[in-house]
Amino acid sequence: ENISFEKTVEIVVQEAADKCKEMTLRLFIEAAEVALEKGIIIADTKFEFGYYEGEIILIDEVLTCDSSRFWPASSYEEGKNPPSLDKQFVRDYLETQDWDKTAPGPVLPDEIVQKTREIYREAYKQLTGEDL
Repeated sequence: ENISFEKTVEIVVQEAADKCKEMTLRLFIEAAEVALEKGIIIADTKFEFGYYEGEIILIDEVLTCDSSRFWPASSYEEGKNPPSLDKQFVRDYLETQDWDKTAPGPVLPDEIVQKTREIYREAYKQLTGEDL
């Protein structure tokens, strides 16, 4: 039976969406288990996918302090905002600044950059057991 172009697109898009969902869940579950063993909760993250030679592949950064929210498991309490080992520190600082949230953003003071570096290094050390 012939099917319309629109129906073909619907099927192909659904298949791609299902594949991305399956890959996302598999990646997140495995990463969350590994991170929790290291004392970190992955509160959320983002994965980006693209096509390469007809296959759906994972692209861009994966499970970094910029693309994920990492919480120390030792300080997590349900219903409370735990300290984070990610870019939330920068976001919190920027919320105190008077800007309209359009690029370019304000220049970050050295102490904010240094503290962010410390936070990222702590996340790295906790996850890998190694210093940067």
